[in-house]
Amino acid sequence: MSPKVDRVTTSDVLPESADVVVVGAGIVGVTSALFLAERGLKVVVLEKGRVAGEQSGRNWGWVREQLRSPVEQELAILSLRLWRSMDQRIGQDAGFRKTGMMVVSKDPGERQRWEAWARSMAHHNLPGGILEADEVKAALPDTAEDWHHAIHSPEDGWAEPQIAVPAMARGAQAKGAIIVQNCAVRGWETSAGRISEVVTERGTIRCAKVLVAGGAWSSMLLRHQGIRFRQSGVFGTAFRTNAGAEVYAGGVGSPLFSYRRRDDGGYTVGLRGRGRIELSPMGVRDAWAFRNLFFLRRDQLTFALTASALNGPFAFRSWKNSGPSPFEEDHARIYDPPADPKLVEGGMAAFEAAYPVLKGVGVAESWGGVIDATPDMVPVIGPVPQQAGLFVASGFSGHGFAIGLGAGYLMAQMIAGEPPEIDITGFRFERFDQGRAHPVHHWI
Repeated sequence: MSPKVDRVTTSDVLPESADVVVVGAGIVGVTSALFLAERGLKVVVLEKGRVAGEQSGRNWGWVREQLRSPVEQELAILSLRLWRSMDQRIGQDAGFRKTGMMVVSKDPGERQRWEAWARSMAHHNLPGGILEADEVKAALPDTAEDWHHAIHSPEDGWAEPQIAVPAMARGAQAKGAIIVQNCAVRGWETSAGRISEVVTERGTIRCAKVLVAGGAWSSMLLRHQGIRFRQSGVFGTAFRTNAGAEVYAGGVGSPLFSYRRRDDGGYTVGLRGRGRIELSPMGVRDAWAFRNLFFLRRDQLTFALTASALNGPFAFRSWKNSGPSPFEEDHARIYDPPADPKLVEGGMAAFEAAYPVLKGVGVAESWGGVIDATPDMVPVIGPVPQQAGLFVASGFSGHGFAIGLGAGYLMAQMIAGEPPEIDITGFRFERFDQGRAHPVHHWI
């Protein structure tokens, strides 16, 4: 069942022209529009379904700079800074709560990996550090687990996805951005080698620049335009509990599950690293590119062949701009894969076993989602060299909610012709074709 996301009232009229068209009203598309509008550009966001209808409205809600890969660290720091100031920026609650977050473990090898990460990030002077067993017990007095150590960040926190992205969408509208929901983009046309108009199910918009921020659907749209974007996806499951005793105000990642406190007094619980790979023609084609990632997660993933191989975001589909696209099909408007009941049952049992004080709290709601990933688990953020005027921000590999604000800010800078605030070399679209994919890091 799809989580209940705050509704956003948007335009029903498709503008004739724009400086920039953004495809997708998830967190990256919405914040890109917000920052573009602040720069005085006429920006239109087109969403096939509704604002935050897919992964941006159904993720865990963690906002952290801790344990990021070396490539993402500066982006995470930038994003956390933007999260802290977003309420003032948009004049309403964006949902961020600075509560502290930690990862717990009994594995000496994991501690060694944390120590190596901390040494490599020392120049950033990040707050927090490794907690010993007695410190973990003091922070988590209600747990029945005997954790040997934890890595903790007091600056990290969480936000409610169902509230945050709609709030930022309203903030973007207040600054002049136009958002049109239930309006799928079919493709775009070019003139003299540059993008000249975007074709939608409701008509066309003249523009010179397009940002594809379509999450799991980005590869399908780009392939339609003759551009190969290596993208795969993991079908995940999460759930929320009913209200219960507070065992920690922030979030805790453990080997089996991760959780964080919610504003409603319950907990959002995710199964750490666990998910399902749908066997699709596109997945088979790109399997070699994803071999290192699959090897890293092989013990946590299952494989299945379902209808999504033919009609989901990683299916091979073809269409013409003059006719209906796959994005207009009912199931694709808001792609809503079911939760895995076995994962929900097992996750809830493990959560209650770890915190006996929550025994009987129960599952209030569960849902599924699709986490889109690149072969190195680092997003693409930047221009597409083979198409003038085209930009992509996608492949966030489960990190998009936390680092999406920074990505949106960088996209606005690049599209507006400003130098990006941080080095974007590691996020380049062309790195996979050039054999420059990053080593796979998966800290959490």
